[in-house]
Amino acid sequence: MKSTSLLLPLALAGALHAADASRLGADLTPLGAEAKGNADGSIPAWAGGITTPPAGYKPGQHHPDPFAADQPLFTVTGASAGQYADKLSPGQQAVLKAYPNYKMVVYPARRSASNPQRIYDATKANLASAKLVGGGNGISGATVGVPFPVPQSALEVLWNFLTRYRGVAATRNIDQAAVERAGGYQLVRLEEDFLFNYARPGITAKELDESNTLIYFRQAVTQPARLAGTILLAQETMDQVREPRRAWVYNAGRRRVTRAPQVAYDNPGTAADGQRTSDQFDMFNGAPDRYEWTLVGKREMLMPYNSYRLHSDKLKVSDILKPQHINQDLARYELHRVWVVEAKLKPGTSHLYSRRTFFIDEDSWQILAADQYDGRGQLWRVSEAHCINYYDAQAFWSTLEVHLDLQNGRYLAVGLDNENKMYDFGIKRSPSDYTPESLRREGVR
Repeated sequence: MKSTSLLLPLALAGALHAADASRLGADLTPLGAEAKGNADGSIPAWAGGITTPPAGYKPGQHHPDPFAADQPLFTVTGASAGQYADKLSPGQQAVLKAYPNYKMVVYPARRSASNPQRIYDATKANLASAKLVGGGNGISGATVGVPFPVPQSALEVLWNFLTRYRGVAATRNIDQAAVERAGGYQLVRLEEDFLFNYARPGITAKELDESNTLIYFRQAVTQPARLAGTILLAQETMDQVREPRRAWVYNAGRRRVTRAPQVAYDNPGTAADGQRTSDQFDMFNGAPDRYEWTLVGKREMLMPYNSYRLHSDKLKVSDILKPQHINQDLARYELHRVWVVEAKLKPGTSHLYSRRTFFIDEDSWQILAADQYDGRGQLWRVSEAHCINYYDAQAFWSTLEVHLDLQNGRYLAVGLDNENKMYDFGIKRSPSDYTPESLRREGVR
């Protein structure tokens, strides 16, 4: 009897996986979103996303807006927010109330997200083998594609975000600004490159498990002069509770490489003037172990999307950065279906944020918005990821993150690339490029 009771769930699991696999590319998109539009047509059916660059695009350019001819449908302001409350997050409603000139200009929904075919193929393969391990603090049996395209829990949704496709390797030069209430700021210029180990062609789940490395990351501060020369190196582990993130910092003043265990959780983010935590970079990163996670469900919400104007090299940074918030005339919002995930701080643990709510795009698994609450349970910081399809790589990713602090009237803008050269998804990298030894060599050059 004991063996029969074990076999039945396994058989059922196999049948469920087979059923889910047949749905991918049918009623579900290859990444697990609902393929159909919504009842009134305000969200269209997914038709494959952007799979080729628009005419005239050349690699190395800032990405021209394929939807530049779209006209706004309506604008949400503080006065009209109540009319759209069911489509707004608590954070968005709070920002509209706090800043009288804040607005959200809403455009037709364009389901532009797409990935290469190998990501879709790997996603279908992951259905039969992907699983959470370590109480949800890691995954195994998955590689390259989305691990849980038909998620059954909040942590499965979160891991879909953490493993989403952003190319294999990429380098970017971006500006970051912690903007004062009155509008003043000093730009911090960052040179970053990534190797997304999880997405490397041909990598196996066994190799990932043995290396326990999800992403390799390097970040150098190049401006201002007082911060220039500091370099962060991180190896993002698959299970950060089993093995914490491996991180090192090169300090230009001391010309030394030292371990950096503080680059995690709610320790301050790099050169962010205290306006974000380490685990707020890229909307969320690192170990989920300090929170209890709840899958609230799926909602139709007004989210930043297809933000090609904020990405444009026709703009200066000063065109975007304004007092209290970015220039909202340049932001684009659309109606999309998002997964809503709640994270509440576990008893006996600590973090600056007692609660966090994430709004995660069904088409790309990108976090589009997040609300963060302080220890009193008061809404503190409201974050948005303004994203585009980098169609040269078929990777849907943020071009600008904005973290608004409702308590001090400041905000942090991360990812400003308007006056910098464009992301390069064609670079070649290997794990040997992201070691303490390679960091020492780079530091003394």
